[in-house]
Amino acid sequence: MAATPVWSVDPRTGKQREPVAVEATPEDVDRAVRAAHAARGSLADAAVRARFLRTAAGLLDEAGPLVVETADAETALGPGRLSGELARTTGQLRAFADAVEEGSYLDVRIDRADPTLSPPRPELRRYKVPLGVVAVYAASNFPLAFSVPGGDTASALAAGCPVVVKAHPDHPAASELCASLLRRAAVACGLPAELVALVHGFDAGLELVRHPLVAAAGFTGSLRGGRALFDAAAARPVPIPFHGELGSLNPVVVTPAAAAERAEEIGAGLAGSVTLGVGQFCVKPGLVLVPDGPDGDRLTGALAKSLAETGPGVLLDHRMRDGFLAGVRERAALPGVTAPVTPGPHGEHAVGAGFLSVPAAALLADGAHEVLLEECFGPVTVVVRYADPREAAGVLGRLGGNLSATLQLSHAETEGAPGPAAALIAQVTGLAGRIVVNGWPTGVAVAPAQHHGGPYPAATAHSTSVGGTAIERWLRPVAYQSVPDALLPPELREANPLGVPRRVTGAG
Repeated sequence: MAATPVWSVDPRTGKQREPVAVEATPEDVDRAVRAAHAARGSLADAAVRARFLRTAAGLLDEAGPLVVETADAETALGPGRLSGELARTTGQLRAFADAVEEGSYLDVRIDRADPTLSPPRPELRRYKVPLGVVAVYAASNFPLAFSVPGGDTASALAAGCPVVVKAHPDHPAASELCASLLRRAAVACGLPAELVALVHGFDAGLELVRHPLVAAAGFTGSLRGGRALFDAAAARPVPIPFHGELGSLNPVVVTPAAAAERAEEIGAGLAGSVTLGVGQFCVKPGLVLVPDGPDGDRLTGALAKSLAETGPGVLLDHRMRDGFLAGVRERAALPGVTAPVTPGPHGEHAVGAGFLSVPAAALLADGAHEVLLEECFGPVTVVVRYADPREAAGVLGRLGGNLSATLQLSHAETEGAPGPAAALIAQVTGLAGRIVVNGWPTGVAVAPAQHHGGPYPAATAHSTSVGGTAIERWLRPVAYQSVPDALLPPELREANPLGVPRRVTGAG
């Protein structure tokens, strides 16, 4: 049977650019996973891992112009956006190198033996060890930061886990280029190139999550695709952790006081957030609660003006374009829904931004408007006009889990005594993994305190895919009881030769 070619496609024209690979067979996936598994011991030395991550970052920076050109040719995201994404990606690799050297991610805990307790406590020493081969499923909308060299790969390698990446079909050429740079970095550090493998094809993705030597998986993508892989991971004879980010509505609540204070500013800021990256950010605000009345009208007027002035953009592929246009049509046809600025096609390949509006009462009346509470991927948002706080709370009560929730508050609400604003924060804290006040959710800082995840269906686990604690997904704890010092891992020995941070309980 002939191999199926994998083509790089220009979304600006819909035309095939070049064949860059072939879809992996089950045998190809098996070889890649087994080679990665065999190479996992080479990542045992933390200093070598840190050097590998920094070398990879350096090679990506050196190849930056080519990486950006290649990614832009098959995503249409633009050199400016992609240059920023590359900087984020290499910065992420270096941040994990720092974390590996610092060592607190190992969460070393030591309980001294204490025979005076009842019952007596033995000597216990605990830290975390890598899980093994990690399957990484690349995202469509971030061809660098959430793809082959992105956060899942960086954090897994930092934890000491080899990776096998399933490339996204929207940017196969960029994926091949970045994978080759990561493998070059491994070899330059005296490590096997097989620590980073790349496979293509839908069937290869299923084979990967089912492979008995794959120990965990990371996914960024759609609810439908992520849930199918999550179910496959759970249905294995030995289930594995599946850390999936599956999409989000990212609700925004504008209080009446905030609308009165700065309606035009909020409307313009909302337009910028909705259209950033042609609306293809996983934290795009997709549902915005705006108060009824003149202040809310000023806000939506500013939103309409800014959206109308925004030029058309090209989505990542024509399948997504078709899905976006169909989703807008379905929502716009619902009773009570209006389209002050209608999102729609521009020529054969581009789309224009817009927004839909619906009264909260209509949304709460029955289940006919349920689709408005689902993500529509692309440059559109749904403005829900509410008459009073009870209606706003009722809409929020209909939502599932989200990656983010944003509150637009007045100066008095942020500076005064706790009141309705505090109650709003409490409510949205139950809905989302990140709460934003007087900002916008698009733009997820790579920082130790960041959390990019949320209750289901935003994510399949209570972990983060961005920030320093993302490394925890690929580790498991092990406790050593009454083990002689000479037989302990170096991180747990009494002399602490590696200088790892530790928490110690009991007398020495």
